[in-house]
Order: sequence, then C-alpha cells, then structure tokens
Amino acid sequence: MQSLLSAQGFEPAQAGDTPDVCVVNTCSVTALADSKCRQHIRHLIRQWPQALVVVTGCYAQLKSQEIAQIEGVDIVLGSEQKGDIATYVKQWFNDRQRRLDVTPTRDMRRFVPSCDRGDRTRYWLKVQDGCDYWCSYCTIPMARGRSRSGTIAALTAQARAVADEGGREIVITGVNIGDFGKNTGETFIDLLKALDAVEGIDRYRISSIEPDLLTDDIIDFCAQSRAFMPHFHIPLQSGSDAVLKLMRRHYDRQVFADKVTRCRQVMPDCFIGVDVMVGTRGETPELFDESYDFLASLNVQHLHVFPYSERPGTAALRIPYVVSQQDKQQRAARMGELSRRLQSDFTRRYLGTVRMVLLEHGNGTSSVMHGFTDNYLRVNVPTDLSLANQLVAVKLLTLNKDDLSVDAQVIAT
Repeated sequence: MQSLLSAQGFEPAQAGDTPDVCVVNTCSVTALADSKCRQHIRHLIRQWPQALVVVTGCYAQLKSQEIAQIEGVDIVLGSEQKGDIATYVKQWFNDRQRRLDVTPTRDMRRFVPSCDRGDRTRYWLKVQDGCDYWCSYCTIPMARGRSRSGTIAALTAQARAVADEGGREIVITGVNIGDFGKNTGETFIDLLKALDAVEGIDRYRISSIEPDLLTDDIIDFCAQSRAFMPHFHIPLQSGSDAVLKLMRRHYDRQVFADKVTRCRQVMPDCFIGVDVMVGTRGETPELFDESYDFLASLNVQHLHVFPYSERPGTAALRIPYVVSQQDKQQRAARMGELSRRLQSDFTRRYLGTVRMVLLEHGNGTSSVMHGFTDNYLRVNVPTDLSLANQLVAVKLLTLNKDDLSVDAQVIAT
C-alpha cells in the first residue's frame, strides 16, 4: 500500500512530521487483535485529527460498520480493496470529503499482488491469498475469501525486479501458501523451483506452510536448492489429536512429527518454528499436558504461542468445554517457557561457529546492527553501515539471555 501511494506522489511520513494520511492495516485473528486495532485507530485520530484516516484489512472486512462508527474514520476498505487504496485516497482529496463510504466487497476472488520491503531489508512476496480450510476457531476464510494465487510467470518477474533493485532476500508469504496454484493449475514446488533460478536473489524463506501441504518433495528441494534457507515455520496448533480433531485440522500429530523428522534428516541445522494455540474449547487440562509433552519431545526451535479467542460465527462456539482466561494465561506462560528453552538450547549449539548473515539496514543511531543466519539465528554486530544488505561471515560469540540473540564478530565480507 505504501508503494501504491508513493506512485501517486505521496511520501512516507518521518518522525516529527504531521501526516496527511494515516493507514491502519488491521488484523482480526483474535478478539484482542480487534481491541488493539480500535485503540490504535482512536489514538491516531486523537494525535492527528486533521489527517485522512483509512482503515483496511481483515477487521475492516469482517466488521466494516463497527469501524465506520468510530468518529474520525474517513475510509473503510476491505481486504480485497487494498490494491485500490490510492484511487480512494486521491478521490477523497479531490472531493474534500470528510467521509468516503466504501462497502467491503464479499466477492473476494481477485488476487492482489504485493512485493515490497517497506523500511526493511528483506522483501515480502505475496504469492497466494485466502483459505479453503474451515478450522473451527478461525474467521480467515470469511475475511480473506477462497484460496487464489498469482502465476509463476508474474511472481518470478516480481522476484527479478527485487534483484534489479538490489534486494538479496525474499520471504514467500500468503494465507495458505501450500495451496498455491489451485486456481491456475500450477504447483507450489514448481514456484519454488522457478524462484530458485532467479539470478541475484541469494536467499528465500517460506513464511508459514501447513504440515499436510509441506510435502517431502518440497523439503527435499529446499535442502538441495541454491537459495532456500534451512528454515520452516509450520503451524501445529495443538499436540493433542483430540484437540486437533475439534479444531478441524487436516492432519494428526504423527503427520507433524514426520515432517519435523524429515526436515532434520535432510537439513540438520534447520530452524523450525511452530504455531501453538492454548485454551481452545475442549482442551481439558489432560489434553493440554498431552500437547505440551508432545511439543517438548520434538526437535523444534521456537513456539509462537497464543491463547484461543472466541470469534463470532465459528464452529468452535458449539464445543461445550470452556477454558478460563486464567488457565489460558497459565498455559501460554508454560508454553512460552518451553519455547525459550528450546530456542536457547538450539542457539548454544552454534556458539563459536562461523555462519553467513545478511545484515539489515539500520538508522545509524545504534551501536549495533542486526541480521539473521541462514538458519534464522538473530545476530548483533557492531554498526558498520557499509555492510547493510550484505552477506557477511560472522563468528557467533555469546548468547543474550534477554532476547536470545547472539553477539557476533564480522570476520569476512
């Protein structure tokens, strides 16, 4: 959206500026996300009452009228209309209206391409949108529509454009990227092969892929590819088969364990992140313990833990067993402690070794720069702005216990 607005002459506001336009791209994955979005919208309106306020994203798609009732919101755009944001903003300025009523479309069949880095070093290439899975707890199919994708030809063209701009790393993203190609007759692994052949891109990462769609062929290809990093993020949600069934997930825990084992066999240094939900309806204390024990037994490195949140219109509301908020918080804390232990143990294995790191752009005011190893260890080195967006060899020295990053020394550029 920033790129679309920049193409029409708008410039990103800097610290200390008074913006003419505020764009809020909302999430609605939990009730807490909705609440935080509302708070942020109201904060922006109070801080810059004269600015045009545009609200878009999943919350806007699902509850457009709720957002439109917030005094000071000028334009509400659904998920499908993000690609037209520049048109609506220009119309508002041309007509000098204080409110432009736009009803989010419910016919979400268009794929809106996106490839940008904003103020980051890595680029994010959106290859797919929507989801055909109807997990019992989730509103994403309602917010984003059915699965649809770009074409391999169009997406590799975007990757070549990134290389022409000097980009070195691309993160492949989408709502359910393993479903890529359902509407085009292409496959996700064919996309990976085509992207791997794009000259100038040194690194790719797969943002998140469902375990039942992470095939052995995909794992094996990434292991021997030129540019795909040994790094996967695989949603599990629960380590209890009984809970997975209540969630209407498309796999059991043995399938998940097999994927982790396969990754380890062909990529021993692979970093594996896992989504875990706690406190969902039906998760008794015994089933939570089962989930915890399963995760503790896996060779994974990080748990993205979040408590279950009830969402209107979802099938999970018909499950009778309800977990208290206090129990959800306690379970999330236990999983969080497990995650820190798993990641810390993994990181310590590499202290004293040398690995390649892509250093990120900094603002020049900090004494350290950050970057990631191939297997996603966050690294800190003394600031040298000439090394921004460069692949450098570093020696990993010490583990920071606060954020589990690694202090390192650059030894070769």
